[in-house]
Amino acid sequence: MAILNILRYPDARLHKVAKPVTEFGERITKLVADMAETMYDAPGVGLAASQVDVHEQLIIVDTSETKDDLRVFINPKIVWASAEKQVYDEGCLSVPGIYDGVERPAQIKVSALDAEGKPFELSADGLMAVCIQHEMDHLMGKVFVEYLSPLKRNRIKAKMLKEERGMEREAALRASGRRH
Repeated sequence: MAILNILRYPDARLHKVAKPVTEFGERITKLVADMAETMYDAPGVGLAASQVDVHEQLIIVDTSETKDDLRVFINPKIVWASAEKQVYDEGCLSVPGIYDGVERPAQIKVSALDAEGKPFELSADGLMAVCIQHEMDHLMGKVFVEYLSPLKRNRIKAKMLKEERGMEREAALRASGRRH
């Protein structure tokens, strides 16, 4: 297993639309294992393959307190969503340190394939419903900050770009052996 690099907003690759998974086997099994290790290490409760620059329809979610209930959704589709909405403070591993309220359907039913390619359906509410919808947005090339006002989104983008420049400067200093 390996910890994968998580793309950071506003990286353009986060806006690529993912393609359906058509082949199952060792590659998908390894990708799921690597994504799980990456998500738990971050730490997070969900991760889409798009966030690790693999543009295929695969998401993982684990909302358990004990971090031992990994759910894999391949080629997920929401087949039903409640009219009732809820606002959850969402965060994202691709937008570290930023949290804001996003309104989504309170309950959903999702149809997907598991890691072996077997179909299943799952009804979800609460945090699980939020996570599934949030991760599925990534597969469509959408990041949660796009639900926010243009002003908030621009402030977040500026903050992320400033942090990225700081990390690049720090890496360059480390590489040159000069650290202050």
